[in-house]
Amino acid sequence: MPELPEVQAHAERLTEQFRGAVLRQFVPFNFTALKTAVPRPDEAYGRPLQQVGRRGKYLLLDFGPVHFVIHLMQGGRLLVDEGKSAKPRNGQARFVFQEGPALLLTEAGKERRAGVWCVASDQLDGPPLHRLGPDALVMSPDDLAAAFAEHNQRIHGFLRDQHHIAGIGRMLANEVCHRAKLSPFAMTGKLSPTEIQSLWQAIHDCVAEGLAYERTRSDMSSSADRPGNVHHRVGETCPVCGDTIRSVSYSGYTVAYCPTCQTGGKVLADNTTSKFLK
Repeated sequence: MPELPEVQAHAERLTEQFRGAVLRQFVPFNFTALKTAVPRPDEAYGRPLQQVGRRGKYLLLDFGPVHFVIHLMQGGRLLVDEGKSAKPRNGQARFVFQEGPALLLTEAGKERRAGVWCVASDQLDGPPLHRLGPDALVMSPDDLAAAFAEHNQRIHGFLRDQHHIAGIGRMLANEVCHRAKLSPFAMTGKLSPTEIQSLWQAIHDCVAEGLAYERTRSDMSSSADRPGNVHHRVGETCPVCGDTIRSVSYSGYTVAYCPTCQTGGKVLADNTTSKFLK
């Protein structure tokens, strides 16, 4: 699923290309694409796109009094659509402008979880954004410490939980823990002030590196494309210490880590209990 760097850089690209484009029509290709009934999409017709913003992992298309809030989920993309085919492959919805190319929401696979919410601009604190925690780049070290004190859980799970902190996914969680030299399974409630500061700094450093890479691209990457030290590098050599990168696998994701950098040399059992091997 696209994370903060991919979504932010894509929002910047789309703003540069489409700012000022006047919306002519919003066309959903199936009944699951549009998640809301009020306000109607046609309330944005005839209005220019102000900008494409981001909140967590959501894209926000700002048409003045109305925003279209888009979540790409795992396989979704918002693509520049020059051809405007009547039946685009994997097409979920299309934003048609009075001039120039359209924007096409696609989603690979069969789940059809990507979608669009049409939201009054003065109600953006409501669904679907109302359950998001603070943006990852907004939280201060003190904010992070307070959240850790309130939610004592494994670091990796906390970072991926959009209710706690918005914008971080599996790749960033892996990379942040490695950068901070902390076990992904350390408990947030037991971290020292120094460790919390290291984790906060690692969040900002990893996001900055991801953004720098994404801004060199003309399209949105996947997390597998973005360079990293541990993510998608299981079995390879850690670029920091030379140890072998290990993993703990779950049904839907993999936690990657370096034993030397993060767990004092201990290898974690690769099972759902994730306990240290003795």
